[in-house]
Amino acid sequence: MKKWFVTLIIFITLLGCQTGHAYSDPFVHVRGKSFILKGKPYYYLGTNMWYGALLGMKEKPGNRKRLKRELNFLKSIGINNLRIMGASEGTIYSNTVKPAFQPESGKYDERVLEGLDYLLSEMAKREMKAVIYLGNNWIWTGGFAQYVGWATGEKVPNPFLKKYSWDDFMNFSARFYTNKKAKSTYKSYIRMLINRVNTCTGKAYKNDPVIMAWQLANEPRPGRGKTGKKNMKAFSQWILNTAEFIKSMDSNHLVSTGSEGLAGCMGSAKLYKKINASKDIDYLTVHLWILNWGWFNPEKAEKTYPEAELKASDYLNKHIRFAEQLNKPIVLEEFGIPRDGQSYSPESTTIYRDKYFKTIFELIYENAKNKGPFAGSNFWTWGGEGRPSGSDSAKWKPGDPFTGDPPQEPQGRNSVFNSDTSTLKIIKLYAGKMNNLSR
Repeated sequence: MKKWFVTLIIFITLLGCQTGHAYSDPFVHVRGKSFILKGKPYYYLGTNMWYGALLGMKEKPGNRKRLKRELNFLKSIGINNLRIMGASEGTIYSNTVKPAFQPESGKYDERVLEGLDYLLSEMAKREMKAVIYLGNNWIWTGGFAQYVGWATGEKVPNPFLKKYSWDDFMNFSARFYTNKKAKSTYKSYIRMLINRVNTCTGKAYKNDPVIMAWQLANEPRPGRGKTGKKNMKAFSQWILNTAEFIKSMDSNHLVSTGSEGLAGCMGSAKLYKKINASKDIDYLTVHLWILNWGWFNPEKAEKTYPEAELKASDYLNKHIRFAEQLNKPIVLEEFGIPRDGQSYSPESTTIYRDKYFKTIFELIYENAKNKGPFAGSNFWTWGGEGRPSGSDSAKWKPGDPFTGDPPQEPQGRNSVFNSDTSTLKIIKLYAGKMNNLSR
């Protein structure tokens, strides 16, 4: 009897310690279809702020005062999760981000890395979480195409030059998955970053709870057409191998693919489920682009919007089912549309954007409220205090203020500015609803 009583006391003590640890653990974890933070479900409405590390730099184009104002504003409307750029490569193209984290193969710009240090340190002060993507399918950060160019010595077929098509570029970029040298250079970079010690806080990135997740890349794709189909095996194997590689160095943080969903897997549900079924991939991602995919024409909004909204809901519902099947959370980490009439001016109206945001946020909230797998969203994208420079539809150039739109796109195209009162009202409402689910 005495032995049984002692055993019971030990069990209760251990259980209490484990419970106490769970409620103090500052890292985001996954339990079934939910994120868990400090023992409670973690839901969020966040945004994309890819340029955060650049604002965090000490010298130009850094603007630390603006960065702190942006973070304070976002926090004030309930946003506590930012998806940010943690890698960029090369500087030779007019439509790529400058300065780059990795301006040359294997050479890293400490000034930009210190900008990321500063961003993360300021986010930590505000109890925000960061999702950091480590590569890109697109040219605006250099991305996989630049890794291939470095490995082979070839010029990147820039799709913004008349002699190259998007097929040329995407299939060149997709050669990354089969090029050992390119993959090795990429892995060296992420090894450096994960093991980096933040110069502002003294914490190693792999031990820093401000980071929610490492993301393999922004919108990785196997390619297009026949090339894409041939690449499917190499693409999925790269995802599985890279996720395992990250987990071998860092057991604290989540890992996700950064995939658009079916649109990033050549329409193959089998491929999408395969890359997300890995034990080293913690949650699913999906992106939604009704303009880019030809579903919506802002210049014919009244005619095209209703069907586009139905297609958007159907696309998300398909991915909800995939998440249910895999018993993992899912995050919509990119979606947006231009301002009314496809104007890029901050003074123009946002009637259709507001309608769209409300529909998408409501779908996600209702699913989360009813214990579905939708755990969060990051709308594209936060422009904040930034404003387009020059004529309407002008592209970004060094010296211009950062908006949310990357250098390959017209400035103001998808940016939500701090003056967009009606849009901000909707964001604040649904951010509050999502945050309340975490209590």
